[in-house]
Parts: sequence; structure tokens; C-alpha cells
Amino acid sequence: MSACLALRGTPMKRVIDVGTGAGFPGLPLKILYPQMHLTLVESVGKKTAFCQHLINRLELTGVDVIHLRAETLGQMREHREQYDWAIARAVAMMPILLEYLLPLVRVGGSALAMKGENGPAESHAAEPAAQLLGGRLRQLTPLTLPGVVETRYLVVIDKVAATPEKYPRRVGIPSKRPLGKKA
Repeated sequence: MSACLALRGTPMKRVIDVGTGAGFPGLPLKILYPQMHLTLVESVGKKTAFCQHLINRLELTGVDVIHLRAETLGQMREHREQYDWAIARAVAMMPILLEYLLPLVRVGGSALAMKGENGPAESHAAEPAAQLLGGRLRQLTPLTLPGVVETRYLVVIDKVAATPEKYPRRVGIPSKRPLGKKA
């Protein structure tokens, strides 16, 4: 629940968890903050089915499960720049991840990435991509987790300007040609 450190004291009416897998960290956050509306996004059908099963068993309301790629979702009017927070854990390198997350975040909202020991280097290397997508690095918080030797990091990127309409690019392109990387 380390994500709570970054989220506390901020507006959380609409939160989207991209690449949610088995519903982490989105579902635990929903349990802690039942008033928020949560959208879980996952491209693997079995994982979305599991999340829906869990939501039903826990009788959670205000949760949507979407079986789509983030690149597709980020171009859909009903999701583009609609969320207070977009969060992800262990999805991709920062420039790629920001292209998935920032198109979903409203101006004034934020993206939260949970990163490993390379978090600082990854985050600073991704600053050109963040800027291109309307974001700015706000916070890099080191975490020491019980039973984990290496330091983890919470990375917060604020959305300070609208994301240009051409982003996110087509499915697969962000991972093949990350923003800010010389060809």
C-alpha cells in the first residue's frame, strides 16, 4: 500500500490502474478509499476476468474493468484526460509508461509509477518524454519495504498541459520506439 504515500491528501474522484494484473494496486486502494471511482485496465483477458470475479466476491461498487491496451484507451474520448490519477506498477520503462498514463490524466492530475532500484535514473531519463506528453516530474520518493533488499521508488508526474492528440501512438509503437530516445 505504498501508493497511499503519494496519493494521500489529493483529489481521487477518478483513478485508473493501467496494467493492473490481479488488481494491484487498484483494488486495495478502492477498499481504502471506497468513495473513488476506479477503472482497472488490463490487456490479458484471464486477468480481467479474475479482477471482475474479485470485485463481485468483495461486492465492490464504482469499479470498471476494461480489457484493452492502454494505447487504445488513451485515444478514446470517454477516457482521454478524464482521471485524477493514473497508476501503474511493473508495466514498462518510464518513457513508455508515461505514454500509456499521461494521455489518461486530466490537466492538474498526476501519474504514479512504482519503480525498482533504477527508479531515479529511469525517471530523470524520461523527463523529455514527460514534457512532450504534458507532464513534469514532481516527486521521487524512496521506499524500503520489509523483506526487500533494494530500495523501491514512488515516482509522481504532474500533468501540467494537455497531451498532444497524436499520443499515445498506435499499439506497440511506444515500446518499439520510446519517446525521447534517439533513433
